[in-house]
Amino acid sequence: MQQQNIPIGTLVDMYKRGELRLPEIQRHYVWRATRVRDLLDSLYRGYPSGSILMWETDEPVPTRDFAIAQETTAFAGRKLLLDGQQRLTSLTAVLGGELVQVRGRKRPIDILFNLDHPDGPPTDDTEVTSDEDSPVAADDELGDDAEGADEGDDNEQGLQEKLNRRTFVVASKNLASLPNWVSVTEVFRTDDNGALLEKAGIESLKDPRYKRYSERLQRLRDIKKYTYVVHVLERSMSYEEVTEIFVRVNSLGAKLKSSDLALAQMTSRWPNLLKELEVFQEECEKSYFTIDLGHLVRSIVVFATQQCLFRSVASTPVEKLKEGWAQAQEGLRFAINFLRSNAGIEDESLLSSPMFLHALAALSRAKDNKLTAEEQRQLLHWLLVANARGRYSRGSTETLLNEDLAIIFRSGNVAALMEPVKRQFGRLHVEPGDLAGRGVGSPLFSLAYLALKAQGAKDWYSGLGLSLTHQGKLHFIQWHHVIPKSLLKERGYEPGEINEIANMAFITGQTNRRISNKEAVNYLREVVAKQGEDALQSQCVPVDETLWSTDRYRDFLTARRQALADRMNAFIKEKSGT
Repeated sequence: MQQQNIPIGTLVDMYKRGELRLPEIQRHYVWRATRVRDLLDSLYRGYPSGSILMWETDEPVPTRDFAIAQETTAFAGRKLLLDGQQRLTSLTAVLGGELVQVRGRKRPIDILFNLDHPDGPPTDDTEVTSDEDSPVAADDELGDDAEGADEGDDNEQGLQEKLNRRTFVVASKNLASLPNWVSVTEVFRTDDNGALLEKAGIESLKDPRYKRYSERLQRLRDIKKYTYVVHVLERSMSYEEVTEIFVRVNSLGAKLKSSDLALAQMTSRWPNLLKELEVFQEECEKSYFTIDLGHLVRSIVVFATQQCLFRSVASTPVEKLKEGWAQAQEGLRFAINFLRSNAGIEDESLLSSPMFLHALAALSRAKDNKLTAEEQRQLLHWLLVANARGRYSRGSTETLLNEDLAIIFRSGNVAALMEPVKRQFGRLHVEPGDLAGRGVGSPLFSLAYLALKAQGAKDWYSGLGLSLTHQGKLHFIQWHHVIPKSLLKERGYEPGEINEIANMAFITGQTNRRISNKEAVNYLREVVAKQGEDALQSQCVPVDETLWSTDRYRDFLTARRQALADRMNAFIKEKSGT
């Protein structure tokens, strides 16, 4: 195996010219802009950031497109990138101002550099986040949807001070307009610092900031000179052997999930599988369901092996995997339609686990889409209760799903699915105490939304009914602290109590911002005056004005927990006829 030291600037040029290709065993580009921000910060400081693995071959290996369009070159296909795709795509996007394509959309990754950043090591700890989020999601660090957006101007000012201590941030309009923040892409587009320094307010060489800012801009541009250790596998290796190396490298480094490794093993024997999966992903998106590749891979395993573990992928014949995929597509279509039409679950965010998709899909195929009226009722009852209780969110997720798959594939007995739920949780109905200390991360939060929506809850200002599919940013449904968070913090309440489900109502983003941190007693009176008491009652908010006072917050929680629990139980009974 050869080893070379190659500067980032050269690697980016190779990427753009098409000299590097992406084998089909690689996953798609998944980094969020915040990950790109942290990579740039590490490179700027000269920190280690891993190595690059390539394979130079003339073998006709199935490839896929990078997230950034490449030039056509006679050298295309000579070098396949096995490890380093996320980093090189990110760097190509930022250094060259190239657009990244994710799920049919092309957008830039815009990172800002703080000319006035503090000296010394970074002042913030690095956040560990999932790789599965879109790199071009609305992830601005001063965005409207940031946590705490309903706390008023003091919160934004504190966030601004925090960002000023950083060296790099994800771009936002607010920051980009400030003199000390410059676009990283703009810095790399020119060697002339004049316009950048002028924007920063430097009008003379005698300005004490002139030298410091100029040195920092040069240090930023020197990222192109940062060298990666590049390992190049021998031409004599076969595609199967290279796949095995890819799996081992990523297994040992814990960089990929088991589903990514299983996908690599499948695609090495099943050309163009990835394209089929992505086409089906797009089909699901039209129904507002986002299913990541890992769960599509798992669905293949479920139908090919009648269990959900990935360990048998390498030994399962390709024809059996293909048959499993054909069954999986039909099963998942049923699952999505049942969730939307029967349960009122509009997208995957209302599921406490995506594993429910596999259980519903399996049942669909096991019953050949022939469910009696009683089986439909039983299935809906199981779904609503198991989802609200977090059936696949506690213990070993795969073990629990396999327990349900065994029931489905062996007997197809829908009623029998409830027995494991009873053993797991004992009591199935919701009691007020279940909501104490439970926040938006609880499975009960989705049940609260569904129950209130079914009761006719509407936005308190516009009168729009609840839906996760509303058009336009102003009308997206958000959760809102009925008694404002900032006021409760001032009174010394703990976060767990402040962020309880019993303190959440569902309204549009525009209404959320209009209310901001107003005293509840003031804005709820206005809601009642214009919309009537039904506007509050439909969201299980007590109409007793004395409970709206911040000083009586715990009394408010007690009353609303009871109302919500009653409504949740009634909703399940109404939907499933139990």
